[in-house]
Amino acid sequence: MAEDCRGFVKKRTFVSLSLLLPLLIILIIAVKSSTSCGLAFASEKRGADSNQAGDANEPCAEKAKSAKEEILRPEHKHPAFGERIKERTGMVATYIRGEGIRDPNVLIAMRTVPRHAFVLRSDLRRAYNDHPLPIGLGQTISQPYIVAYMTEYLKIGTRSKVLEIGTGSGYQAAVCAEIAREVYTIEILEELAKSAKGRLKKLGYGNVFAKAGDGYFGWKEKGPFDAIIVTAAAGLVPPPLIEQLKPNGRMILPVGSPFGIQTLVLISKDEKGEVHSKGLLPVRFVPMTGRVNK
Repeated sequence: MAEDCRGFVKKRTFVSLSLLLPLLIILIIAVKSSTSCGLAFASEKRGADSNQAGDANEPCAEKAKSAKEEILRPEHKHPAFGERIKERTGMVATYIRGEGIRDPNVLIAMRTVPRHAFVLRSDLRRAYNDHPLPIGLGQTISQPYIVAYMTEYLKIGTRSKVLEIGTGSGYQAAVCAEIAREVYTIEILEELAKSAKGRLKKLGYGNVFAKAGDGYFGWKEKGPFDAIIVTAAAGLVPPPLIEQLKPNGRMILPVGSPFGIQTLVLISKDEKGEVHSKGLLPVRFVPMTGRVNK
């Protein structure tokens, strides 16, 4: 009887193992498939650094979220980037590096952005001369040296969020976008805002966001900002812009009478939120309009 019982147990064990083996194979395949998509066990993730870049253990949903939130960098696929390279190189060598600009990111940005794509057709031949040019509606595109000078003083990096007041043709925004993570730019003249937005999109600047509006109020819902650049002169620094500047952030703008002497001023905010200002050099910009004059 005992022998018969042992045989019965052996048979049941054999049958059970024969049933479990396929299930184990299926389970192993499922686990491997899940890990390739990013499945992670709690014990594996517990010690992970929250600031660490995503890896194979990152869940699929998190990867999808990260991809969705990723800011697009300039594409440089438009033909304009491949045109007049020699002229841009000469402009940087003579008017920008030759005049003391040293930030390598600024120099690269100025050599990259096709200024001729931001000027009127009638001014194409003068696109790489070092002086401002009219863009219509009483507005101008700043001279290359001033664009480079203001950008260098902002000290923006690859993770910076920048606010620009006075989009104009979009040239300054494009230069900043070559360096910064994202650029938000506001133009009070709707016609210019619309054309600049279309131009920047056509050129592949997916990290520039433009809208029509009064720059005096900034772009509060997108702030605070690491850097703010104002490309129109006012008699005062708009308080909302100071509020939207991050601690350790920088703002540069022309201050003074639209028809008199203006000074390029650097505003900085320290870690405690205290604001400091420094005059840099005399300039001449178009006047800022809107709420600032009321």
